Amino acid sequence: MYICQNSRACLSAFISIFVMVNFVTSRTLYPHFCSNPLNETSDTSFSSNLTTLLNTLSSKAVLNNFHNESSNGLYGLFLCRGDVSSNACQNCVVNASQEVRSQCSSNKTAIMWFDHCMVRYSSTNFFGKKQISPKLFMWNSEGNTTSGQDNPDIDALSLMYTLIRQASNSYTMFKAEELGENGKGSQSRYGLVQCTRDINSSQCSQCLGLLMEDIRKCCLGRRGWRILTPSCILRYEYYHFYEPTQAPPQPLPAAPEPQAGDKGSAEAGKEGKKTTKIIIVTVFSIAAFAVLFGFLYCIFFRRKRRDGENSTQIRLQSTEDFTDRSMHGNNHENGVEVHYFILRDILASTGNFSDANKLGEGGFGPVYKGKLKDGKEIAVKRLSMRSRQGLKEFKTEVRLIVKLQHKNLVRLLGCCLEGDEKLLIYEYMANTSLDAFLFDPTKCRELLDWTTRAIIVNGIARGLLYLHEDSRLKIIHRDLKASNILLDDKMNPKISDFGTARIFGRNQIEANTDKIVGTYGYMAPEYAMEGLFSIKSDVYSFGVLMLEIVTGKKSSGIFKPERSQNLPSYAWQQWNDDKALMIIDPNIVNACPVNEALRWIHIALLCVQQNPRDRPNMSSVVLMLASKLIHLPQPSKPPFSSTRFFLSDKRSTTGEGTELQTSDQASTTVSCKFIEWSDHNSTVLLR
Repeated sequence: MYICQNSRACLSAFISIFVMVNFVTSRTLYPHFCSNPLNETSDTSFSSNLTTLLNTLSSKAVLNNFHNESSNGLYGLFLCRGDVSSNACQNCVVNASQEVRSQCSSNKTAIMWFDHCMVRYSSTNFFGKKQISPKLFMWNSEGNTTSGQDNPDIDALSLMYTLIRQASNSYTMFKAEELGENGKGSQSRYGLVQCTRDINSSQCSQCLGLLMEDIRKCCLGRRGWRILTPSCILRYEYYHFYEPTQAPPQPLPAAPEPQAGDKGSAEAGKEGKKTTKIIIVTVFSIAAFAVLFGFLYCIFFRRKRRDGENSTQIRLQSTEDFTDRSMHGNNHENGVEVHYFILRDILASTGNFSDANKLGEGGFGPVYKGKLKDGKEIAVKRLSMRSRQGLKEFKTEVRLIVKLQHKNLVRLLGCCLEGDEKLLIYEYMANTSLDAFLFDPTKCRELLDWTTRAIIVNGIARGLLYLHEDSRLKIIHRDLKASNILLDDKMNPKISDFGTARIFGRNQIEANTDKIVGTYGYMAPEYAMEGLFSIKSDVYSFGVLMLEIVTGKKSSGIFKPERSQNLPSYAWQQWNDDKALMIIDPNIVNACPVNEALRWIHIALLCVQQNPRDRPNMSSVVLMLASKLIHLPQPSKPPFSSTRFFLSDKRSTTGEGTELQTSDQASTTVSCKFIEWSDHNSTVLLR
C-alpha cells in the first residue's frame, strides 16, 4: 500500500490511483489501462481494425523488440524488455495483444504491461510524444533497507541515474546493470531502465528523470520498486531479475577441514591445524591456478592456430571495442551479421595498403582494393589520422549500414578496430564511383549512354526512397553526391558513405546542427546557411545530382561568369527560356528520347527549389520518373549562388562565427572562410 507521509505525496498518489482506476480487475493479474470508450455512433469496423493492428504488431515481434505501426486510423506499438530473447519477446507480445483485446476491446485507447513487454494502441497518434501518464507504481512489500526517507538510498540513486544517462545515449534506449557489494556489508542490487524508441534521446532522459522524482517521494529505502508508464519504465531490485549475459564463474571447492588433534597435546594440535590449513590452501590455490592457466592457454592456442589457417571473422557482438550497444543493439533483428576482421588479414589482402591497390581518396580517408584468402574482393575504407571524421562517424556508419538492406545501398561486410587503425570493409564495386565516369570525357561518351543513365537515376531514387520512407529507420544521408554513388560491374548504382548520416524519428520533420558537413554544390540552402536539414535536403542534393547526370557538367562549375550562376540556376534559366535542350550532354543529345530528357530536367528543377516545402518527397520523385502521365507543376527559381572561397589546410583562426566544413568534387575536405549565398532579393554571408 502507498503510505502518505506528506501532503504532496498524498496528492501524487491520489492522482495516480484516480488515473489508473481501470488497471487491475478481477479477470486478470496483468496491469492495464483502458480509456476513451466507444459510443453507439463509433465506427463498427473498429474491432476488426484493432485485430488487424494487433496481429501486425505480433508478427513484427519475430525480428524486433520494438515496433510502431499505424493502420486504419489506429496507432499501436510494442516494446519488449531489452534483455529478453526473440522467442520470449514474440510470445509476450502475442499474449499481451490477446489480453488487451480481451480487456479493452470497447476502448479506443489502451495499454497492457507484462513483465517482458508492453503493448499499446490508440485512435490518436501518440508516436514521438513523451507520455508518463498513466503511471503504475509497484514495490517490494518486504522490510525497508533504510530507516526512512530521511536517510535515502544513495547507492540506488547513483545506479539509476547512471543507467538513465547510458540508456538515453544508446540507440536501444535500454540499460540494465548490477551495482556490486561496496565492502560495507551491502548486498548487490540491480537496475533497469528503458524507453520506447519512438521518442528521442532527450525525451527519454526527461521521461526517466521525472520517474526518479516520483521514486524519491514514494519508494526510496524499499528493497525493490518499479514504475511503468507509456513511454518509459524503470526497475530496481535486490535480486537479479533480468536475463544474465553470461554465467557467473564457478566458485573454487572449499578446502577440507583438518582433523582435530589429540586432546592431550592441545598446543601441538593448534600448531598442527594451522600448518595443515596453510598447506591445503596453498596446494588448492596452486592447483586451481594451474587448471585455470592451462584452460586459458588451450583456448588461446586453439584460437591462434585457427586464425592462422583462415581469415577469422568474429561476430561484432563479441568484440570488446564495440561495447557501446548503440553500435549493434539490434543487429540480430534483421538477420544481418557484421563481422570483425583481423588486421593482419586486411593488411595481407591489400598488400599492406599499397599504392597499387589504392582506389581513391575520400573525406574519410583512402580506399583500397583487397582480396581475401577465399578469393572474395573487398573495398577497405581506412580512416585517415588527419581526417576530421573520428570514431563517432565510424560508429555511425557501422550502426546505420548494418540495419539497412537494399539493392541500391552499398553492403558493409565488416570492420576492424585494432591499434590506431579504423577500417570499414565493403563489397567491392568494380566500376568505382559515378564521378569517375560522368566527368571523364572518354568514359562518359563510351559507357554512359541514355539507358545506363536511366538505370543510375532510378536506382539512386529508389535507394533514397528506402532511406527516407521504407526502412525501419528514417535516415537523412546529408552528403549525396556523384562520388558517393558506387557502380557495380553492371553499372547498377549503390549509395555509399553514411558517416555523416542522421537518424530521424518517424514524425520528425527537421533537425538543426552547428556542424555543417557536406559538399559544396550539393548542399541545400537552408542547410548551408542555417544548419537545418531534413529529407528535403537530400531531395535537393538528388536534384543537383540528376542535373549533373543529364548535362554531364559538375555542379561546382560556374556558368554565365558575368552572372555567377551555378548549375541549378543555369539549368532553370535555360529551361525557363525554352532552351533546355541546349544543356543536355552532347554525348547523348542525339541518341536519347528528348522529351524524357526534358522531363528529367523538369523533375530535377522541382527538387532544387529554394523552399523545402515546395520540393517533392522521394516517393513522388520515383512516381514522376516511372510515369509520364503524372502532371509536373511549374518549378520556382532555385537559389542563385555566388560563391567565393578561401581554401586552407587548417581551420581559420581569424574572425568569429560558424565555419563551414565542405568538400570538393574529389571529396577532399577543405575549410571555407565564408560563403555568399544570394536568393535574388538578398545576400547572406556565412562567416
